[in-house]
Amino acid sequence: MSENVADQILVIATRNRGKSAEIKEMLADFPILVKDLNDFGPIPEPLEDGATFEENAYKKASFTAKVLGLPALADDSGLAVDVLDGAPGIYSARYAGPKATDLENNAKLLDALSAETNRKARFCCVLSLAVPAGAALTYEAFCEGVILDSPRGSNGFGYDPLFLYPPLNKTFAEMSMGQKLGVSHRGLALRELKGEFEKVLRWLRQRQEEENTRRGANDICLSPGKH
Repeated sequence: MSENVADQILVIATRNRGKSAEIKEMLADFPILVKDLNDFGPIPEPLEDGATFEENAYKKASFTAKVLGLPALADDSGLAVDVLDGAPGIYSARYAGPKATDLENNAKLLDALSAETNRKARFCCVLSLAVPAGAALTYEAFCEGVILDSPRGSNGFGYDPLFLYPPLNKTFAEMSMGQKLGVSHRGLALRELKGEFEKVLRWLRQRQEEENTRRGANDICLSPGKH
């Protein structure tokens, strides 16, 4: 790797353009080239069979890093509704089925809460930053809110139109990206990552140097006449 940290590439392990835009916005001031899976050809899908947000975030980040040979940042996030015992939770993106749209997931959630007065919920986010060798950093954050009985706003994605953030009396879908990143689960986790990103860049360079050293040692061992 070049000594110039501007040469560092970080891959966001998602094809969700809304999620990718939020992460790119938060890291825009750093000397790093941020890409997402839309910048690459087809690659296999990671198996998200973890029991927690943390496990799935790491699975996505580690898998992507190994396949592409580049550091990868994965987000696993979801909505946990109190009266639904934390559902949809890790299944938030596929609550209404494996290929469910945001509208379908929202409709299923509203149906599940149709007879409920307790609408308390929280968004959860875990970020995992992994390198090809497997090492990773983890960041976690939450945002408390209330599920409305009908959608409001046209921004954002996922459950944003139903999730009311009481301090601003706005749903995430009624906020600008800047407002949302200031209070959301993902924004808070990204802010923690951003706050120590200079250290993260040094960590990435150290991991790359270790990988280069390991490869060099393997090359020596495999060279003819070297035993």
